[in-house]
Amino acid sequence: MKRFHPENVPAASGPYSAGIAVGGLLFLAGQGPFNAKGERVGDTFEDQVRATFENLERVANDAGTSLSNAVRIGAYLTTLDNFAKFNEVMAEYVSEPYPVRTTIPVELRGFDIEIDAILSIPEAD
Repeated sequence: MKRFHPENVPAASGPYSAGIAVGGLLFLAGQGPFNAKGERVGDTFEDQVRATFENLERVANDAGTSLSNAVRIGAYLTTLDNFAKFNEVMAEYVSEPYPVRTTIPVELRGFDIEIDAILSIPEAD
């Protein structure tokens, strides 16, 4: 296993890694709409989704892959009323064949989205 946690993503808020590569896959911990200092960013829901995907992309890039290689995405929204908006923004970061996905409404404090993912690492395919 190899750990990935670039300096340009928020520090972990507990005993976990931002990303772990094993067996040709990269497992990404949940990210939210925060800058590297841990400050929330994004005035709109769509801005928060983009900031969250950008954090995931930074970890993916550090491991030599990208969200274009996502095989699974887990999305956690404060309300499913934002489901259509989430789909629109997600389409900016993934392409066909689209990854599998689970979307779950949850209680988040002070932000509206968290996303985790599993990606393939091309060199290991």
